[in-house]
Amino acid sequence: MDYNSTLTAPPPQPPSPAESKAVAVEIYDQVYHLRGTDPAYIEQLARVVDAKMRAVSAHGNTVDSLRVAVLAALNISDELESLRQRYDALAGSLSLSQVTLRSRAGSLVGMLDEILEDRKVG
Repeated sequence: MDYNSTLTAPPPQPPSPAESKAVAVEIYDQVYHLRGTDPAYIEQLARVVDAKMRAVSAHGNTVDSLRVAVLAALNISDELESLRQRYDALAGSLSLSQVTLRSRAGSLVGMLDEILEDRKVG
């Protein structure tokens, strides 16, 4: 290696699609500067949080934004947990349906094999 040569940085490459981008969102009258790969999705999430905080604030008598944020987070967590339980129930039901279908398919294959064997013999 030549220690006297000058090292140059590689040419800049175009940003990859997965590279994070800056986005400013407003939640409960506060501006937050966030980064992510999908600014539209981040804005959508911010709208959900803002709406939940405003709903909590409208139904309560607190003006403490930290308390409103915690109550909104609890509401969002409750919704998430309910959806997870529903998903798990549906996934379990689907698994049971798949087992039932496989069992029925196996029975049908057995019946078809018997019919085909009878035709061979007869």
